[in-house]
Amino acid sequence: MVCTSVKDGYDCLFMNKKGCQFNGGSCHTVIEQCEGCLKVQDFPTGKYCLIFPDPPAKWRIGTCSMATHVKTTVKKGNGKINPLKASKRNAH
Repeated sequence: MVCTSVKDGYDCLFMNKKGCQFNGGSCHTVIEQCEGCLKVQDFPTGKYCLIFPDPPAKWRIGTCSMATHVKTTVKKGNGKINPLKASKRNAH
């Protein structure tokens, strides 16, 4: 249903005929770590995440899984190489 509380006009999964059914009765505003994310939208009642109704909960564990402004780094270590396969690659 369309939100009528904080994200007025936005389709929300927690809205029903009785109002917002999220914990506390409405979505929570974004926190400092969310600034710069493309999923944050400014509404007349404040800045809210379009994906999660409780952004602080997503950052308690670590980084938010849907954050568009956080770059993840993949460590590429010196893995063990099979010497037999390495010699076959060099032979070609």
